Amino acid sequence: MVDLESEVPPLPPRYRFRDLLLGDQGWQNDDRVEVEFYMNENTFKERLKLFFIKNQRSSLRIRLLNFSLKLLSCLLYIIRVLLDDPSQQHGCKELIRGCSSQNNTSSKIDWSPIIWVNRSLPLWGLQVSVASISLLETTLLSYLSYKGNIWEQVVRIPFLLEIINAIPFIITIFWPALRNLFIPVFLNCWLAKHALENMINDLHRAIQRTQSAMFNQVLILISTLLCLIFTCICGIQHLERAGNKLTLFDSLYFCIVTFSTVGFGDVTPKIWPSKLLVVIMICVALVVLPIQFEQLAYLWMERQKSGGNYSRHRAQTEKHVVLCVSSLKIDLLMDFLNEFYAHPRLQDYYVVILCPTEMDVQVRRVLQIPMWSQRVIYLQGSALKDQDLLRAKMDDAEACFILSSRCEVDRPAADHQTILRAWAVKDFAPNCPLYVQILKPENKFHIKFADHVVCEEEFKYAMLALNCICPATSTLITLLVHTSRGQEGQQSPEQWQKMYGRCSGNEVYHINLEESVFFAEYEGKSFTYASFHAHKKFGVCLIGVRREDNKNILLNPGPRYIMSASDICFYINITKEENSAFKKQEQHRKNHLSRSFYHGPSRLPVHSIIASMGTVAIDLQDTGCRSPSAATLTLPSEAGKGGRRPSIAPVLELADSTALHTCDLLSDQSEDETTPSDEEVSNGLEYLKGYPPYSPYIGSSPTFCHLLHEKVPFCCLRLDKGCQHNYYEDAKAYGFKNKIIIVAAETAGNGLYNFIVPLRAYYRPKKELNPIVLLLDNPPDMHFLDAICWFPMVYYMVGSIDNLDDLLRCGVTFAANMVVVDKESTMSAEEDYMADAKTIVNVQTLFRLFSSLSIITELTHPANMRFMQFRAKDCYSLALSKLEKKEREKGSNLAFMFRLPFAAGRVFSISMLDTLLYQSFVKDYMISITRLLLGLDTTPGSGFLCSMKITEDDLWIRTYARLYQKLCSSTGDIPIGIYRTESQKLTTSESQISISVEEWEDTKDNKEQFNYRSNHRNSTSSDQSDHPLLRRKSMQWARRLSRKVPRHSAKSAEKISQQRMNLYKRSERQELAELVKNRMKHLGLSTTGYDEMNDHHNTLSYILINPSPDTRLELNDVVYLIRPDPLSYVPNSATSRKSSFCNAIGQDTREETQL
Repeated sequence: MVDLESEVPPLPPRYRFRDLLLGDQGWQNDDRVEVEFYMNENTFKERLKLFFIKNQRSSLRIRLLNFSLKLLSCLLYIIRVLLDDPSQQHGCKELIRGCSSQNNTSSKIDWSPIIWVNRSLPLWGLQVSVASISLLETTLLSYLSYKGNIWEQVVRIPFLLEIINAIPFIITIFWPALRNLFIPVFLNCWLAKHALENMINDLHRAIQRTQSAMFNQVLILISTLLCLIFTCICGIQHLERAGNKLTLFDSLYFCIVTFSTVGFGDVTPKIWPSKLLVVIMICVALVVLPIQFEQLAYLWMERQKSGGNYSRHRAQTEKHVVLCVSSLKIDLLMDFLNEFYAHPRLQDYYVVILCPTEMDVQVRRVLQIPMWSQRVIYLQGSALKDQDLLRAKMDDAEACFILSSRCEVDRPAADHQTILRAWAVKDFAPNCPLYVQILKPENKFHIKFADHVVCEEEFKYAMLALNCICPATSTLITLLVHTSRGQEGQQSPEQWQKMYGRCSGNEVYHINLEESVFFAEYEGKSFTYASFHAHKKFGVCLIGVRREDNKNILLNPGPRYIMSASDICFYINITKEENSAFKKQEQHRKNHLSRSFYHGPSRLPVHSIIASMGTVAIDLQDTGCRSPSAATLTLPSEAGKGGRRPSIAPVLELADSTALHTCDLLSDQSEDETTPSDEEVSNGLEYLKGYPPYSPYIGSSPTFCHLLHEKVPFCCLRLDKGCQHNYYEDAKAYGFKNKIIIVAAETAGNGLYNFIVPLRAYYRPKKELNPIVLLLDNPPDMHFLDAICWFPMVYYMVGSIDNLDDLLRCGVTFAANMVVVDKESTMSAEEDYMADAKTIVNVQTLFRLFSSLSIITELTHPANMRFMQFRAKDCYSLALSKLEKKEREKGSNLAFMFRLPFAAGRVFSISMLDTLLYQSFVKDYMISITRLLLGLDTTPGSGFLCSMKITEDDLWIRTYARLYQKLCSSTGDIPIGIYRTESQKLTTSESQISISVEEWEDTKDNKEQFNYRSNHRNSTSSDQSDHPLLRRKSMQWARRLSRKVPRHSAKSAEKISQQRMNLYKRSERQELAELVKNRMKHLGLSTTGYDEMNDHHNTLSYILINPSPDTRLELNDVVYLIRPDPLSYVPNSATSRKSSFCNAIGQDTREETQL
């Protein structure tokens, strides 16, 4: 046993427990060598250097000690001066005797008070101790900083000053006779200044804070000035010991008076050394101080360019938001500021702009206005740098808005920059809410973490699509997302401008139902009942709700939705309920009810009022399920009722299953949906409803659409080229039953997919689907064709709107709408506003060639809308231009709203939707509501936007309030506005705002003007010769300016010029018509459709959002509706009947409803 134990080898000195577990017994043969790294740092010098120089905190402490020692030495010098008596001489007797003998010979200056001072023993001990420590520290730091050149260390000014102030004190230790020798200790103030500069640098390094050059320069300037004054004070006081024997206060007084260039002369130096010192100090000040001031001014200018910093104290006590942009333009800035500060609760907010470029001249001028200079701070910097984000105090910001540069030609690159900015802000300030604007829809999924995202192309194409089926949807959305008080146009003599301007002030607001005066009484009632009665009583339009336990907003959930106290109600009104005052008008209402006659457009007869209140129980329309033969709302039958006026059914508090037009969507017998004709079956046009199987980008919301059973081959999607499946080469050959919709775009981007989806949504009847033709400058990609090949009647064609042949091939002569999208290649121009030049000229050409074509145009800059359908000599257009300028001077955010193309929905700019992102800071629901209205999102149970047209059979309803009741009681639709078209009749008021003509016309001219006012329409086209009054007024204006032509000759010249103008216009029209016809004949197209085209542009159209209940309905009014989701009426058992469900949703979902 002992032998065995003796054979066990000893453990190695560094035996590891791992080796014991693994059974490693080969440690004796281990030839590994332990290597120690960074041995150079283990030397004594390196360790000292690490402590005194490299380590930030220890170095800061050493410099703070050095600074304190220098200040202490200066303080000890002042104490020595205060305790010193110049009359007593305490120096070496031999030296004093030598100095006296010299003074006797010269009898000018007594040098002994200058050379010797009175220094007590304790004070001497303190000064020697401070000098020894300072010298030791300076020597050690010089040794550690030595890099091979000793003279570089010795000849430095701080080292020389240290030697001058410290070595004499060391000598006095070994030679006591020199204890009272004068030593210029006050020069330590310059060493203290040097230590302070180094200490500030180390302080910035230690706390990881950006070094402020401005702060350092100001500190250097102040310390330099103090050192100059202190040196001069101490030097003059000491030298004048042999002269006037000045005190420190007298010396301070003299220096301040001298440096301030006042020079009273009551205190002056007496001996020449002190005079020489004053001269030297003044020269030094004249050299040093201007240099310091110059550097300070330069840094101040640079700081003005970069913006400096946003105060941390202000960030913690005040609220601010940060706006991050690539380049800041004046239009973008003013849109943001006007919309952001339009809300009362945001008046105390600061706006910090973080932009990498230098401030523009126009932006600088605007930010100097007192209204903005106190609230807007411009910082030049990048959002990708933490230092700049710290300057903007992003971690304390209430929100961060990140906007893309839409003027970039490379829009994907602009999106990439936006994505990086969003990532950088999220990494730096995770709790800061992000509001991001993106251009391309395929980049949305990179910024899903953002609180609110607006994709420009998604909204743009969705609005363009809805403009084709619901006219002026772009104008409707733009007015809803802009903040306005409805004061625009109220001073205009035009009635339509007053109504249009007043209704434009309507916006979307929200309130909790139990806290609302508008809706609290409707708790437990149906949504339709609450919407109708709230509009009848308060004039507000309830459009949607949101449950407390659900984040999804439901637009018009229908009569089956029961309101609860915790619901959030969304409504349209001029102002929110909290800013409204309520006045009881029961007596006023009784006075109205007591009158049985009709007294003007704003008052209703008794029976009309009673019917609008929903109290009539006779002659009610049958509200049961409609038969297949009566798929639309019809006029109530008047047979056997003695010619009584028709009545409207009351809106029920709770939904009645027998009163809803739900029918059985699973057993729909509508011929439109379930019984396709033989022609459709033979052509393979039978459609189904479902979700598109392929989406071109990530993040698109699935939408239930009309689809084909099988996807179309790519060759059949090309409109202008035949293939083995068909031989058609133009749109006319296809023989479409409905008019086509043409989209002219540069490329087939993924956003174009959002144009097709709303036009193929499931709630649109199959027989009303319009063919879609994409006129593209560049061929589309395969992945885009994969996405559109499942949709019926969608084609593309490679061509341009510059080419007349391409327009004729794609069917422009029988198109319902022509949509022109702004081209990305023209976004960047030398002059910003010239980016729309090509689009405007092309659209003007289309307008001249095809005058009756409905053209919808997208522009980059809203200011360029005035050039759409431009008429240089049209008086009415000139009057609208003056009105726009007046509204802009009043500070309106919607000065362009009275331009006829915008009011009619013929043009819009996507930059108008920037306010949607800004409003989301206060109204976080606006983006969701807008997406639901545009069909970008589909929430189960939420309604959709559609429209209906008022025909002659519907005029019996008479008012908007009765229409509201009719829709709520029959179909559950909620009207939100009217699109009205009027003829431009030249009235007295119009002539007053168009041209101010002097009252010097004779009686005959006045009569002729009156006749023309009553019989002719004001021209909005370029053909002014068809309207003699406008031509006559132009001639009158010319005669008034000239004052040289006789009256009779002017009249004859007017007639001749008018005849010539008529002939010229007719020939121009004929020339354009012949040009188009010849090209159509050359292409083998029929000219019959073009012959029927006439000029119908002598009308004006505008939108009335949530008009008053007594607004009279007019013929051809288009009413905007939010229709309930038809799928919400489908029973739960419907899922087992999927095949019949796909073909059963068309009966209740027509785009146009006839009442």
